[in-house]
Amino acid sequence: MKDRTLALAGMMQGLRLVQSIARSGQADEADLAASLASVFRIDADSVEAVYGSAHLMKTGLEILVGQFQGGGQRDGSLGKMAMTVLSVERQLNARADLLDALQEGIIEAGRQREHFGVTHPTVVARLGEVYANTVSRLSTRVLVQGDPTQLQQEAVVAQVRACLLAAVRSAVLWRQMRGSYWDFLLRRRAMVDAARRWLAT
Repeated sequence: MKDRTLALAGMMQGLRLVQSIARSGQADEADLAASLASVFRIDADSVEAVYGSAHLMKTGLEILVGQFQGGGQRDGSLGKMAMTVLSVERQLNARADLLDALQEGIIEAGRQREHFGVTHPTVVARLGEVYANTVSRLSTRVLVQGDPTQLQQEAVVAQVRACLLAAVRSAVLWRQMRGSYWDFLLRRRAMVDAARRWLAT
């Protein structure tokens, strides 16, 4: 459950970045770097290694606690996006052609990352293109609400797509850790406890 919770927190952090960028064109730089870096760690030895450190997913873990505890901390639009991302990941997993194209695109973007850095506009733009050419071709799409002025800017759209790709990466990881929709119905308290343990370490 602990690893599954961290993967879900990674998805939440990616989606919170999507919200922030779509609404204001701004995002926490450390959170952005951590989320985008997870896209490139395809063969990591552990769930925590995918993110570099659980500490780098602090925002996502805090969001997860707030979402599952309810009350004033719950964000309905974020929860809706999260469920859509999980549905998108299931569809993506059934498309070998898109998975191959996704891997090729990430490898190419990884070469650019080595040269420029993970949050450089060139790398972000490439990740955005990868998302548009693979995940966006599925029948289900993640609807992003924000400031229309921001969402008309190419750089903002690229960042949004790159962060959505990071969220999908975490959704893949969650499924690999045997995550299921039952977690949201029956295991919320266990995930809150796991998230708090991660936050305490």
